[in-house]
Amino acid sequence: MRLAGSAHDKGFRLAHHGRLVSTNDEALTRAKSGDPGRLWIIAESQSGGKGRNGRVWSSPPGNLYASLLLIDPAPPRRAAELGFVAGVALALALRGVLSGDPRLTIKWPNDILHDGAKLGGILLEAASLPDGRFACVAGIGVNSRSHPQDTLYPATNLAAVAGGAVTAELVFERLSAAMADWLEAWAAGDGFETIRAEWLSLAAGLGGRISVSRAGQSIEGVFKTIDPTGRLIVEQASGEVAVEAGDVFLLARPAGAIAALQ
Repeated sequence: MRLAGSAHDKGFRLAHHGRLVSTNDEALTRAKSGDPGRLWIIAESQSGGKGRNGRVWSSPPGNLYASLLLIDPAPPRRAAELGFVAGVALALALRGVLSGDPRLTIKWPNDILHDGAKLGGILLEAASLPDGRFACVAGIGVNSRSHPQDTLYPATNLAAVAGGAVTAELVFERLSAAMADWLEAWAAGDGFETIRAEWLSLAAGLGGRISVSRAGQSIEGVFKTIDPTGRLIVEQASGEVAVEAGDVFLLARPAGAIAALQ
């Protein structure tokens, strides 16, 4: 594994491991030990990879398991925006790998899809450190060589999509460059509107019907946009609903339906 030259020039570093319990856990451990951040943690495999909502992230060798540790990247109230920054960076990096394939999209809040099947995901974690610093970790997993079969959503991998091997090394080099660039664009939160606009241009299901599962209830309606704080806006007959967290399912359009524009 290696960093892109542009990422190295901007002060990013890399720690490469054969096997870890979790790259996110390793990043947080380093933060608590005083690491200054801008550190990528990579593992060839994980014994306890983590997905959203306490799910397990299948982590066999051949795929990408990476976590970026940032210290005080923005005021804590804006830390969640980092998920959208990472989503844009990862989606564009993967589009580059796949020759600009427009079927590569982002499903709110932070899943990467190819033609509706999950190709990667992002898990944000944060911690207030004893010395007063604030640590943020963006954990990123990409199905490069293989994908799990028993999943909540359909899944795929880069090798299947590309029709040939796509290495985790190539994906990481592209990702490290894109992440460095989009963190600059985010500008510790001052540039979130730029991130939001780019994210919407990559959004899966925008203008179509979706179902959102949250806290034991299901909300169905039209995916209208994400608001300036990153909340999902669902339009129903009775009005708009703002969703802060949940699992999104893309629903088939009725025959002859015309896609709405953002």
